[in-house]
Amino acid sequence: MSTTNEKNIATLLHLSTLSQYLIPFGNYIFPILIWSSKKNESEFVNYNGKQVLNFQLSMFLYTLLLLLIAVPIFIFTFLKNVTYDEVFNHQNVDFDNLNHENITGFVMLAIVAAIMFGFLKIIEFILIIYGAVKASNGEQYKYPLSISFFK
Repeated sequence: MSTTNEKNIATLLHLSTLSQYLIPFGNYIFPILIWSSKKNESEFVNYNGKQVLNFQLSMFLYTLLLLLIAVPIFIFTFLKNVTYDEVFNHQNVDFDNLNHENITGFVMLAIVAAIMFGFLKIIEFILIIYGAVKASNGEQYKYPLSISFFK
C-alpha cells in the first residue's frame, strides 16, 4: 500500500515529463531529478520513475527513427527538383518539376513517417496523463510500447 506522499511524488514524476513542451529535454531532466532523490525512499516511486524514464527514452528512440526516415527523403526530393544554378547563383527556386507525378513511394513513406510522428506525440501526451492518474490511484502502471532500459 502506497502512502499519499508516494502517490503524489509518483504522479509528479509522470506529469513532469510534460515540461518538454516548455523546456527542452525537460521530459528527462525533471523526472531524473525527482526519481534520483526519492527512489531509495519508496519502491512505488522507484517503479514509477523507471517506467517514466523507460517510456521517455522509448519515445525518443521512436521519434529519432521516424525523423531518420522522413527528413532525408524530404531533402532528397527537394534537391532532386532544384537545379545547381538555382541554388548556387542565387536565382529563384522553381518548383515546376515538383508535382504529383514526381512523388515517389519514398516520399509517401516520408509523409507517412511525418504523420506517425504526430500521432506518436498525441499518444505520448494521452499516456502520460493516464499514467499520472494511475499513479495517483496508487496503481503501478507500465507504459505500452516502452522498452525496458531500466529494470
